[in-house]
Parts: sequence; structure tokens; C-alpha cells
Amino acid sequence: MEKVKIYETNSWEETHALGKELGEKALPGEVYTLVGDLGVGKTVLTQGIADGLGIQEPICSPTFTIVQVYEEGRMPFYHFDVYRISDIEEMDEIGYEDYFYGQGLTMIEWANLIEEILPEKRREITIEKDLEKGFDYRKITIVDKEK
Repeated sequence: MEKVKIYETNSWEETHALGKELGEKALPGEVYTLVGDLGVGKTVLTQGIADGLGIQEPICSPTFTIVQVYEEGRMPFYHFDVYRISDIEEMDEIGYEDYFYGQGLTMIEWANLIEEILPEKRREITIEKDLEKGFDYRKITIVDKEK
């Protein structure tokens, strides 16, 4: 069963606010996947989610480290960026299952690159631009995937 919600934002502030709302409602053990082109606002949404979790430290994309762990919020936040993964075995090496099935919220940017190891139950977030609707316009589609 899938549940689909579509949001439209017109500024980074609105995208951040949506992320904050998602973070406030997040539950331990949830996995969020995040897909969108470069520069579409994935980091802005992720920063909002971190704010919603009560994380104060700066959030940046962990492009060269694959995963960044934040422990100071109301639950751990595991922020993955798998853009530079060349082989799925790299995920095994960092012990991804400890994060995906842990007690925190897992956010995976570029999740489409590791589709074969994603949990069946997850929240898929896709961010898209539409320049005809304005430079700052974003369409954010959230699909709750169930078994």
C-alpha cells in the first residue's frame, strides 16, 4: 500500500519549513529516501528535518564521508549521501544495516543508487524543479511505502 502526498514550495524557507514539519513528526527507526537533481534543495529539506529533530549543529551533505551521524536531537539522525558509491559493498563496509534498522531517523540522499538494499517500508521524497513556475518553485512528492 502506498500513500502519496504532493507539496509545492516557492522559497527555500518554505522547503525548510516542510522539512521541519517532517522532522517533528518522525519516529525512531524510520527511513526517508531523498531523490532530486543537483541544486534542487535536498540539503535545505534535510536541514529542516534536522531542525524538527532538535539538532542545532550545522547540517551539510556528507558527500565524501557517505554518512554523518547527529546524536544531539530527540533521536539520532543518520544522514547518508550515496552519490559517490561505486559499489554496493561499500554500504556493507560501513554497516548500513545498523543505521537503517537502528533507533534513529535515517535520511538517504540519492537513494535510487542503492535501491536493492533499501527497506521495503520507507518514505520516498522526490524534489523537482519546474522553471515555468519560477526559479524557486519546487514540487515535493512524498510516498509512504509499506510492505
